[in-house]
Amino acid sequence: MKELLKKLSEAFGPSGYEDGVRTIIKEYIGNDLPQSCELMEDRAGNLYFHCKNEDKPRLMINAHMDEVGFMVTGITDTGYLKFGCVGGMNPIVLGAKRVVSERGIKGVTVAKPIHLLTPEEKEKAPTVDGMCIDIGAASKEDAEKYTDIGDYFVFDSGYVEYGDGFIKCKALDDRHGCAIMCKLIDAIKAGACTDFDLWFAFTCKEEISYSSARCASEFIKPDYALVIESKAVQDTYGVEDERKVAILGDGAIISFMDNSTVYDRGVVDHLISICNENSIPYQLNKYISGGNDSSAIQKSIYGVRVGLISAPSRYIHSQANVVKYSDVEAMYEIAQRLITGPNSIVKE
Repeated sequence: MKELLKKLSEAFGPSGYEDGVRTIIKEYIGNDLPQSCELMEDRAGNLYFHCKNEDKPRLMINAHMDEVGFMVTGITDTGYLKFGCVGGMNPIVLGAKRVVSERGIKGVTVAKPIHLLTPEEKEKAPTVDGMCIDIGAASKEDAEKYTDIGDYFVFDSGYVEYGDGFIKCKALDDRHGCAIMCKLIDAIKAGACTDFDLWFAFTCKEEISYSSARCASEFIKPDYALVIESKAVQDTYGVEDERKVAILGDGAIISFMDNSTVYDRGVVDHLISICNENSIPYQLNKYISGGNDSSAIQKSIYGVRVGLISAPSRYIHSQANVVKYSDVEAMYEIAQRLITGPNSIVKE
């Protein structure tokens, strides 16, 4: 799965421009599908793999293809690019970062250097309004040869394995989820049995809204959904144990609640039982924060019973998102057991 994760995480795919990521997934899945399976897209940009099993409970597995990024909002007379953030990012982590555009133009994010700040400015947190992207242009006219208002940029950050099984790259949120789903589809194509009418939904625009997940859920009309995501944790130096949320290397995170969703208790209990019965490492989310596609899925149609598994992630929404590969493997094992095991998740 690492080779696929590298390819996906390095791909260009901010919210609303997921084409490259979708193409990689389509090429990976291929056209040689079992007779009961089909691959399709919708007008929202979502990609679906459907393993038909009529008269069985309908289960949707979800991960989002998009990543955080930047959109050009203006060009100064001296050729610098003003930008807005696509998705939630802390301006503190944005200074002096390498970025690349949809056209392949390289740049670096810049702000007023510290030795030019006034004492009052030094007391204030940096803001996106005070930053630009430098693409090496000599003037506005020069910059307009290479970029325009509305162009996307993303972090220009390669995939790196380091330390004791750690991985660093931009966009691991949620490309590891996409990689897990691709590997689950491999198992289905190889003949793994499932007691569900099974759908995989690779969705768009999670970082700016959950609208595409709602489109997917209202198209599929699932009875149950499992969302595969990242969870920002703080298991770093200087953070008290009770505020660390979860620990990299201690397994997949199972959540009861976040800022947008209260997860179905029956689904949560089933996920925990899968872990306990199969000795899969997991940990419970210790902090209520954030949100994801679960919110839109849960509230669609007549309501969907939703569960969430997440990879503990350091430095999320930055050029150096970090996960531990063993946690990703644990997430795959949970999802694989859910899909192919007894569907005791089902309630009459």
